[in-house]
Amino acid sequence: MDITLSTCFIAVDDHDKALPFYRDVLGLEVRNDVSFEGMRWVTVGSPSQPDVSIVLEPPLADPNASDADRRTMAELLAKGLLRAVIFSTDDCDAAFERIRAAGGEVLQEPIDQPYGVRDCAFRDPSGNMLRFNQQRSQ
Repeated sequence: MDITLSTCFIAVDDHDKALPFYRDVLGLEVRNDVSFEGMRWVTVGSPSQPDVSIVLEPPLADPNASDADRRTMAELLAKGLLRAVIFSTDDCDAAFERIRAAGGEVLQEPIDQPYGVRDCAFRDPSGNMLRFNQQRSQ
């Protein structure tokens, strides 16, 4: 049996702010943009990984959620506590400079980690932490 990743989810509070970041800054392609019951889901992905999609979804994608639950999820998102995503890159320093030049909120400049990667970190427009890893040569 072979198991592979097909889809992951990132909570965003404003698709119109998130989309330019993921599309224009990170270079992901938009694959789908769907609205339903007052909510919106935008699917993006790397052109080099056509079988892996990232869905930008509301912080609480449940039309039956209570107002209190929606507020709680919005507060957690604003604090950057919902999710972290790690992207791979072949040039961490170039990715860092591109994202920083586009106005990305820097959390960590590129450094060599003891576990074999060079990485950096940013926050997306919704507050999610995004890390960018480059495998180091052995």
